[in-house]
Amino acid sequence: MKPSKDISRLIDIMAALRNPETGCPWDVAQDFSSIAPYTIEEAYEVLDAIQRDDMHDLRDELGDLLLQVVFHARMAEELGSFTFGDVVEAVTTKMIRRHPHVFGDEKAREAGMAKGMWERIKAEEKAERRARRKSEDPAGAPHEPGYLDDVPTALPALTRALKLQQKAARVGFDWGTPRPILDKIEEEIGELREALDQGRKEAVAEEYGDLIFALVNLGRHLEVDPESALRATNEKFRHRFHAIERGIEAEGKTLNSATLEEMEVLWQRAKEIK
Repeated sequence: MKPSKDISRLIDIMAALRNPETGCPWDVAQDFSSIAPYTIEEAYEVLDAIQRDDMHDLRDELGDLLLQVVFHARMAEELGSFTFGDVVEAVTTKMIRRHPHVFGDEKAREAGMAKGMWERIKAEEKAERRARRKSEDPAGAPHEPGYLDDVPTALPALTRALKLQQKAARVGFDWGTPRPILDKIEEEIGELREALDQGRKEAVAEEYGDLIFALVNLGRHLEVDPESALRATNEKFRHRFHAIERGIEAEGKTLNSATLEEMEVLWQRAKEIK
């Protein structure tokens, strides 16, 4: 089998890999749950290539992410649920529906430019999705979905916290300015200190989570994305720690033999540089 720019070749390759008799044992053994972590990882690798402005890597990483979509679609096809073609049809239907100002007739294009049209169309789609889920459950839906229930639980925790807060804010449940959130952060720090002093391990974890949630809320009001901010801080920490490593090596020592005081001096020096 030869490489090709045609998507059908990738679909055929995945079908061959999943063949129970002649396919790859590893690929055959996978299911949606086992593949999901790889799907998330590939999405982050796409982001990494974008941040590094590496177009060669971006091409490869987008291919790896596309492979994940084909993999999931193939497993669904084996179950008789849907095919890759159904995935393409679903997303094209959604994009056409959400852009009447681009794909509709003249009247639809004028209406599509109206303020709030995008949110209105998405709300209609969610209502249809809720109705479908209820109809697919012969016993009836176990509970009426809540307003925040459609924020995916599989999102990275910081991103999900941000989306939960954004959605709650749309109906008026929000702080007016950043200042009160700073007070809330100080309150959460106090509660965390209290839990630490009392040695309540479960309470410490809970209060720590509340503190992070409040910090995400502050970032939202400051128009700072928490994931991006933390990634930047992670990279800053890596860069400064590497400076410590170089400094220790220049003194003929290793990280394991260096003292905390020696590393702190080098850390402060790295901070002055950048």
